[in-house]
Amino acid sequence: MVVDDQSRENEGDLVFASQDATAEKIAFMMNKARGLICVSMDHERLDALEIPLMVPNNTESMKTAFTVSVDYLPGTTTGISAADRAATVKALVDPASRPDDFARPGHIFPLRAHPDGVLGRPGHTEAAVDLCRLAGKLPSGVICEVANDDGTMARLPDLEIFAEKNGLLIVTIEDLIAYMGEREGLETKAA
Repeated sequence: MVVDDQSRENEGDLVFASQDATAEKIAFMMNKARGLICVSMDHERLDALEIPLMVPNNTESMKTAFTVSVDYLPGTTTGISAADRAATVKALVDPASRPDDFARPGHIFPLRAHPDGVLGRPGHTEAAVDLCRLAGKLPSGVICEVANDDGTMARLPDLEIFAEKNGLLIVTIEDLIAYMGEREGLETKAA
């Protein structure tokens, strides 16, 4: 789980690598986290799939770069089931997928990550892509906000309980920014 600080959204998102998507993982997000399931991606892949930004002038408070939602067409039904959503997620990162493999609009919301990751924008979108890269995975992660049973957004005390109950680790975007900044500094010195 990735959490940001109280001065930003003060929310936690479940995160896993897109290439590892399964119906079970998507169902866990649907049933336990309850937020909007999105796929953080780099701009190169979104451009290759011809998935444009949802709006030309983003007025959302956090400037989350939503793109047009999609469903994978081959072998899926309506796109809403956990299995169909997992198939869509995996297809988004499959190099064999083509733009015409996706229906628009759909039930999965790709997000365009800032090219500089959390160093360019301290959001869950960028954290997911950075964490996947650090793990040696494709630069794309599935994210979903965690909400409480009553529909309110879970804050840190609730997120800690949720993480412990479900055997999850918590990483803060602040810590990821510090790590990426150190890493970038080391890479710059080595060059």
